[in-house]
Amino acid sequence: MPRRLLLLLLFALAALPAAAVQRALLVGVSELPFQPQNLWLQAPRNDVLLMREVLQQQGFAPADIATLADGVPGAQPPDSRAIGQALQQLLARSGQGDFVLLYFSGHGTRLRDTAKRYQEPDGLAENFLARDVRGTIGGGRALSGGVRDVDVDGWIQAFLSRGVFVWAVFDTCSAASMTRSTRAIDAPDPGPPDDEVRWRGVRPEQLTGGDGAAVPPLPAAPATAAVPRARYVAFFASESHQVTPELRLPRGDRQARPHGLLTWALAQGLQRRPATWRALFNDALAAYPPVIDELEQRFPQRELPSPVAEGSLDLPLFDNSTRPRSTQPAWPAQRAGASLSLDAGQLDGLEAQQPVTVSAVLPDGSARSATARLQEATLSQSRLALPAALQDAAGGALWSVAPVEPPPSLVLRVRTDRALPAGISLDYPAAVEPVDGEADLLWAPAGRAGQRLSALSADAARWSGAVPAPPPLTSDAAVRRQLELMAQLKWFERLQQLAEGRRVDGLELAVETWEGERLVASRALPADSVAAPLPGQRLRLLVRNASGHSLDLAVLAMDLRGGLWSVYPGEAGEANRFERGQPQSPAMKRFDLPEGTAGRLLVVASPALPQSAPRLFGLSGAAPLADLRVRGQARPDRERQVLALAVRWGPAGAP
Repeated sequence: MPRRLLLLLLFALAALPAAAVQRALLVGVSELPFQPQNLWLQAPRNDVLLMREVLQQQGFAPADIATLADGVPGAQPPDSRAIGQALQQLLARSGQGDFVLLYFSGHGTRLRDTAKRYQEPDGLAENFLARDVRGTIGGGRALSGGVRDVDVDGWIQAFLSRGVFVWAVFDTCSAASMTRSTRAIDAPDPGPPDDEVRWRGVRPEQLTGGDGAAVPPLPAAPATAAVPRARYVAFFASESHQVTPELRLPRGDRQARPHGLLTWALAQGLQRRPATWRALFNDALAAYPPVIDELEQRFPQRELPSPVAEGSLDLPLFDNSTRPRSTQPAWPAQRAGASLSLDAGQLDGLEAQQPVTVSAVLPDGSARSATARLQEATLSQSRLALPAALQDAAGGALWSVAPVEPPPSLVLRVRTDRALPAGISLDYPAAVEPVDGEADLLWAPAGRAGQRLSALSADAARWSGAVPAPPPLTSDAAVRRQLELMAQLKWFERLQQLAEGRRVDGLELAVETWEGERLVASRALPADSVAAPLPGQRLRLLVRNASGHSLDLAVLAMDLRGGLWSVYPGEAGEANRFERGQPQSPAMKRFDLPEGTAGRLLVVASPALPQSAPRLFGLSGAAPLADLRVRGQARPDRERQVLALAVRWGPAGAP
């Protein structure tokens, strides 16, 4: 080959983008040398070894898996300095298209941290305890040797700004807010020495100052502009007020080693070859019930953990794609003989006799599916007969149910002689379809003014009355936005009908008027309307949760121009679950409402079920609500409480 041609080939190869790389940082902290030994753990060292093995089975190269753990040959000690250096090195090596796992196994704690910009509803910050953690705590100071939730969030943002996909896993207590204290009950009987159950979770007052030496804080991540969390998924072992166990797993195996329950469950789930993060999380949850049942018998007073997941859960596993495998919801189902039941119902857009697809994932990862119809759909549960084609599925199959299409009663019907505008995007069950017969709206030309949407039914006239008169619809894009808004309002009215006369005990809502830092007025909800703010004033929504449960909560606001905005969740990466509060210690937070002299507020809330699928009630605002969180706590009554209300501010003609 001529020299010149060879040089040209080399230059061409050098110009090609580097192949995407999968990398991981595994941190396991078993020993806390500057703390009492009764706080030490056994399993984190086993957890990182298990995760390292699982990742290599998924194609990770050993050289791309950094391990910080005590008791693991060849691993660095997991102190705060080493964790910071490992994050810096990992960020420096990572670039567009890469995949990164940030994994932490060990103790967590919660404390008041006045340095945080974002304050949690309970006012506490989550900390992961590095090996060199030292106490004591006081005065709102950061924990010496603690990895704060805000620090982790900063590093995640730094990776995302480089186009890196981030999967974060926290097998700790108090985990669920690590990317943005538990009631302590000392177990009287942890079990025999060869089958001991230890709980990950430390109260701040249990920590000591050790030798008093200063521990350098975790280095701050490089400052970056906030980017949408489209390439982000996180799994947490527990909700932020819960602890999580470590014990010998699998149960009944004499050769079993202590593991964190979430880590072991993830390893089990990956054996089924799930296609998406949601499928992996559901597969991991399927490993929980027998262990939780045993722990409930041994520790009846302790609130047991419910794992948490957030992020773009429908993206393909171990990939950097932002295109979801599916946007259709699917709910885990439980088999009992020849029937299936699921914790989803009318609140989720399901109706009796609705066609659904039933899927069974077998232990070897293969899948089978068949169609069926729901026999019954109550407010929060549904039931159906097992399709005959799946009657012989193995006992270890994992079941799920997905709707074939939204129920006809929830679809916005549009009479038109042309195709609907391209790009209509709605969360299930809201939908739009063209019809020739009975319709909700007429889409027709309006002369030089452009196009118009006219109500054809009394119901549609009522929805239209809730929407400001739009400017002339001079483009298909304007028509599309108006159709999406009307479809969501049709679904929201159904939610209000389902929730009529109902409430969530312990949940208090109020619209407040503020002038600077001074509270001027407060109007408790539900109410038909509140006074419009005067010049120099702003409206805020106060949410006070003393229900004893976390809440599935969605809050939307419509401005004077008909724009729909997400108030809660309020930004990419935030969850739709509002923290648990008790009557003596409620979880409370205020949210700013859109500026303007008129508007409309839409609120839906319901107690969350443990180990449940995300429930966003099919509502979304101008900003996408793609980041979901699954939370759990003590299971509420089977008949779900629910609140759905609408309130306007401004004059009578306001939206």
